[in-house]
Amino acid sequence: MPCKSILEDIEDARLVAKTFNVPTIEVDLTETYDVLENEINMELTHVGVGAEGDPNKEISDDAQINIKPRLRMTALYAIAQTMGYLVMGTGNLSEAFVGYTTKWGDGACDLNPIGNFTVEEVKMIGAYLGVPEKIVNRPPADGLSGMTDEEKIGVKYGQISEYINTGKTDKAAMEIIERMHKMSEHKRCVPPIY
Repeated sequence: MPCKSILEDIEDARLVAKTFNVPTIEVDLTETYDVLENEINMELTHVGVGAEGDPNKEISDDAQINIKPRLRMTALYAIAQTMGYLVMGTGNLSEAFVGYTTKWGDGACDLNPIGNFTVEEVKMIGAYLGVPEKIVNRPPADGLSGMTDEEKIGVKYGQISEYINTGKTDKAAMEIIERMHKMSEHKRCVPPIY
């Protein structure tokens, strides 16, 4: 689902689909994203509120990034419901532990077979299943911010895995991991049923 996407991400998705003979549907969400972003910016300007409380600023960078996975999930659920499918999750334990997921975006799914595995374990599973080496060895990135996950998070996935498995890692990394884990608790909790 291209949405101002990095070409390499689109090519990699096609490669995985071809490798495993998975039929694909390509829905370009770029125009939808542009229209939605423009409408939000007009309304923010209209009410005199913008990013960081500045009425002259538009929607925040993080909000812009998070719109994309939420649009993708909307498209996935529309297609899945139409075709009688379930939506498969792609998030892993390392990402979930520090909240590196978009609530109601890539964090939404009907089932997630890799949800209890760290990044390193997911790579091992991918290699075992025959995922192309180019993809298994590619540094994890959201494809939205222009940064790798580790650059954006501020710690290495190996440090997150070490913390998950032992409760310890490098002191500076541990502080970041613990802070992110606490701040993202709402992403790991099911909303209450009333």
